[in-house]
Amino acid sequence: MPTKASRYAEAGVDIEAANRLVNKIKKLAASTFRRGVITEIGGFAGLFALDIDRFQEPVLVSSTDGVGTKIKIAIMAGKHRGIGIDLVAMCVNDIVVTGATPLFFLDYLAFGKLDERVALELIEGVTIGCKEAECALLGGETAEMPGMYAEGDYDCVGFTVGVVDRNSIVDGSEIAVGDLLIGLASSGLHSNGFSLVRKIVFEELKLSLDDQPDGLLAPLGEELLRPTKIYVKPILGLLRHGVTVKGAVHITGGGFYDNIPRVLPRGCKAIIQKDSWPVLPVFKFLQEAGKIPEDEMFQTFNCGIGMVIIVPESQAQEVQLLLKGMQEEAFVIGHVEAREPEEPSVIIT
Repeated sequence: MPTKASRYAEAGVDIEAANRLVNKIKKLAASTFRRGVITEIGGFAGLFALDIDRFQEPVLVSSTDGVGTKIKIAIMAGKHRGIGIDLVAMCVNDIVVTGATPLFFLDYLAFGKLDERVALELIEGVTIGCKEAECALLGGETAEMPGMYAEGDYDCVGFTVGVVDRNSIVDGSEIAVGDLLIGLASSGLHSNGFSLVRKIVFEELKLSLDDQPDGLLAPLGEELLRPTKIYVKPILGLLRHGVTVKGAVHITGGGFYDNIPRVLPRGCKAIIQKDSWPVLPVFKFLQEAGKIPEDEMFQTFNCGIGMVIIVPESQAQEVQLLLKGMQEEAFVIGHVEAREPEEPSVIIT
């Protein structure tokens, strides 16, 4: 092993720091392990044994995502744990809409110069998110890339794999006229629209993270960095109770207008009643302060609804009671109607 400062370190890459970080991460990752994990953090690859006896015809479901420019606000605040939770949430929420159970998660962290404290905070957040989603942190990569990122900057990407029985896949194909849309409350902005948020808050209004504009429940630093809600337990809980979930929609980038059509059959449209749930103060503040048109709000932000499920009208009351029992806020926010070819797929009234 080299004992003197290496030329690689002179170039800005500290391998020893990266090795120290891996050793610290091992215990965190191990705390998320579930049945099926057969390797520890630190190898070339993570191994997971799928219990195929539980399924008639197992189908693997995968997703990858990032957190976007919300990271810039975390850097300003010096608080990064929530970004790790966001990273898991953005991925697992995308696969649970198919009815899939998340199995494992991997992360990729890229720094201009590795900051062990920041990296450890991020992984602590990833661990929290994995526990909430009941999936294993199976592996990851931490890259130090001077010249690619400025010192103090970083980016992160997540990747998850889940499994669902082929005959249990939720894909929206059975959605029909008369079905109801039930919205599950979001925790806040989640991880979308932050380029616009930063422009309004910091460039136009010249506010700081310590400011608390009228109507907000907490200072901006807290409001803007609330972690994305993870919906794995409520969605899978409904399915285990035998509820007929015909479709599920993660309200992420693109808001209502771009995401709900992903699950609707061609001959259906969703009618959303915008006053059927309480809009969180942070969205009212951004709309008023940024002079954002209402249609743009619903195409940029979740506006207080982070997940939408589509169920038969006959089961709507049961679904709401089940969700209440899981401590989830849920609202009937709309219904499905027949759609003519020239009509939009989502109408918000």
